[in-house]
This record gives sequence, structure tokens and C-alpha cells, in this order.
Amino acid sequence: MPSQKTGFKSVDDYIAAQPKNAQAALRRVRSIIRKAVPTAVEVISYQMPTFKIADGSFLCLGGWKEHYSLYPASDALVAAFKGALTPYRASKGTLRFPLSEPVPVTLIERIAKFQAKDAARRAKAKLARRRQASGSRN
Repeated sequence: MPSQKTGFKSVDDYIAAQPKNAQAALRRVRSIIRKAVPTAVEVISYQMPTFKIADGSFLCLGGWKEHYSLYPASDALVAAFKGALTPYRASKGTLRFPLSEPVPVTLIERIAKFQAKDAARRAKAKLARRRQASGSRN
């Protein structure tokens, strides 16, 4: 369960407030995401570490007593990764990784890269729709 503390000022604050047994995994996952998407900026959004690129947020990280989670696990992500995410799919939109298992480094790298690329694709499509809508009004 996430800490009851609110108003985190940084990702470091968030990780420090999580259960001791989750902190190492959260630091590891954070490092993996930062390495996979070096242009990402870390912010706190919805009281969780959130990774953003110029095109918007692409991944959130949550710490819990028995696991850590990545959000969102979109239908596009699940489809692209076929069965690789099945053991971690907790519910629609959530990937849950048990703290009792090693951090799946390569899988998390792939997820981060996919999500960043997908965020850029969605932003580009949104811009194209706006341009098309403004052009049709003239």
C-alpha cells in the first residue's frame, strides 16, 4: 500500500516514504527507466513518480508493501508485448511486479521505450487532429 504521506516534492521523497523492502526495487526501476529514456523528466503526479517527455507523461511508478506497479498498461502496450506481460497484469491499466522476484530489467526497459514512443505518437496524432479541425473551420 502506498505511504499515507502526501505532498511529495520529489521522486527521492516518494521512495524514502515507501516500505523499506520496496525502496531498493523502486530505485532500480527508476534507474532502468531513466537509462531507457534519457530525455525523460521526473515529476510527482497523482502522488506517484511520473516520467514525462516533451510529448507528455508516459509512465508512472507506484510502491507497495508486496510489489511495485507501473501505470498505464494500455491495450496497445499489452498487445505489442503479447504474452510477456501476462504474469504482471493485475488489472486493466496496471502492471504489478512482486518484490519477491528479481526486477525484470530488459522487460522494464522495453516497456519504458514503448510507452515513450507511444506518448509521442499520441501527441503527434492529437496535433494533426487539431490542425485538421482548425483548417476545416476556415
